Amino acid sequence: MTDFVINSQTRSDQGKGASRRLRREGQIPGILYGSGEPVSISVNGNELYKAMLIEGFYSSPLTLNVDGQATTVFIKDLQRHPFKPLALHVDFQRMDDSKKIKIQVPLKFVNFGKSAASKASAKFAAEASTVEILCLPKDLPEALEVDLSNIQMGEIAHLSDITLPEGVEIVALRRGEDHDQGIGYCYAPRGAKAK
Repeated sequence: MTDFVINSQTRSDQGKGASRRLRREGQIPGILYGSGEPVSISVNGNELYKAMLIEGFYSSPLTLNVDGQATTVFIKDLQRHPFKPLALHVDFQRMDDSKKIKIQVPLKFVNFGKSAASKASAKFAAEASTVEILCLPKDLPEALEVDLSNIQMGEIAHLSDITLPEGVEIVALRRGEDHDQGIGYCYAPRGAKAK
């Protein structure tokens, strides 16, 4: 797991004009939530952008240095520019080791090449790239694997097919079996001959 460190400073200026000014100076406005009053901060834009390119950034505990003081956080929300590769605003949530967190983690679809469907020229189309989970910070996985080694032609992979580490729950499945939505499907490409 990559250790992410983000440097920030507290800020007192608020509003759209102050946020635009910060962005022109290469800083991204943000807020730090948890244990007490929210704290307005600014984050180095280049540092944040480089971290955003690394898989696992959104689902990993981060070290946020606020005026030189380190605290462990996770990304609560990230607003992006509609078409430029820029963050406009970032919300961080302090981690409390005793409280479960809800967070989106990436899905990794593995072993499709080992399936009988793959050997029969089938394809797999993923319909979800992330899933919302609930767990304690110590149990937070970087990603969740979906084993496709036994998938059949025409079959749909569901949330219940995700391999879950101990202490991790899928939020949708806590609501009941009727929330076991599809996350991908196996199909025969157009023009392929059925074997």
